[in-house]
Amino acid sequence: MDTITAAATAATTGPPWHGGPPPFAPILGALMFCLLIALALGALFFTVMRRRHGGPPPWARTHGAAPPTSPEDDARRTLADRFAKGDLTVEEFMERASALNWTPGTDEGPRRR
Repeated sequence: MDTITAAATAATTGPPWHGGPPPFAPILGALMFCLLIALALGALFFTVMRRRHGGPPPWARTHGAAPPTSPEDDARRTLADRFAKGDLTVEEFMERASALNWTPGTDEGPRRR
């Protein structure tokens, strides 16, 4: 009988702090709000910095696949490969490279995958 009486008394009297929140509740709320804001700002900063350096956002990457290339890069790569195989002479290579507005040996040349 004592167990039932104790349960009934606890159910009718309410929380132990008698109607008000515990004294640490506002501090916990403020800390959780600051944590939420810090996480949102960190995600925004990470995304902006990633986009600024030319990469896709982390959720848009496909693992194992080569990044898409432009048609100009593909044409330069094909031209460089044909010259490396010996299919083209130096004059033909330079003529076709100039048609692509490409100066071989510069940084904007074809990149290997």
